[in-house]
Amino acid sequence: MFILPKNVTIIEVGPRDGLQNEKNHVDEKNKLDFIHSLQAAGIQEMELTSFVSPKWVPQMADAKNIVAKTEKIGRQFVLAPNEKGADLAIEAGAESIAVFVGVSNTFNKKNINRTTAESMDALEPVIAKLKRDGLFVRACISTAFYCPYEGKIEREEVSNLCRRFVSIGVDELSVADTIGMANPVESYELFTLLREQFPEVLLTAHFHDTRKMAIANIFSALQAGIDRFDTSAGGLGGCPFAPGATGNVATEDVVHMLDSLGIETGVNVEKICEAVGMIAPLVSHPIVTGMYKMYKNRSC
Repeated sequence: MFILPKNVTIIEVGPRDGLQNEKNHVDEKNKLDFIHSLQAAGIQEMELTSFVSPKWVPQMADAKNIVAKTEKIGRQFVLAPNEKGADLAIEAGAESIAVFVGVSNTFNKKNINRTTAESMDALEPVIAKLKRDGLFVRACISTAFYCPYEGKIEREEVSNLCRRFVSIGVDELSVADTIGMANPVESYELFTLLREQFPEVLLTAHFHDTRKMAIANIFSALQAGIDRFDTSAGGLGGCPFAPGATGNVATEDVVHMLDSLGIETGVNVEKICEAVGMIAPLVSHPIVTGMYKMYKNRSC
């Protein structure tokens, strides 16, 4: 008989991962309103923005202002792909930094023009400096199950990359099914392995819902002992460097499932739906997540 956790932490990634690839421009005020409505729903950990080149990710051009103007509630992550991004994030007042590397060499080459090993060599001194300065560091592990270019990724490759991050001193590993191809058995097996190998590090699961398997994968990860999940209000998102990757699993659907299982999140699903209703008219595609559709019919 498996034992599910009594409490789960939801890490909201909508303002960053959800909007980074959005075709419509979402202005600073609307982003801040979205962020603050998510906080009002009980979100205590959130990816706010990323300090990346606006040439490549124009939606994140207002990163400095977003950090400065967001109410300081809980842990707020910003993504920094390199030393320059980390320096800009710190100057803006960020206290929790997320870095990212794909397990797949090809994915990394397409994304940042470096192999996985080259990416880690570049990040190692950046992470070391961040830790010396007392910042929280979150390592995002992309293509942990499948790669759009290389296919299936072996668990040992994921474990080896996680081990290097842990040896550098990261506080958290966010392990992602970047293109939404994992199945529940694979989810259970990988997260069981990682939890056994890295009990001292926060482990977070990040699922995309390409094949509508994300909720099932989350349930399997719960059985493996994972109690932290990245989710995106409205199911917004998708990696611009991963062909075929659709949106993230929807915050409102995940919270609803956890509520039904008696697992505490501290997040109000109806208020999440209100936040989704705020951003829905501003994005380029209709939001059709289960709980949001019910909310629009006033039965959420």
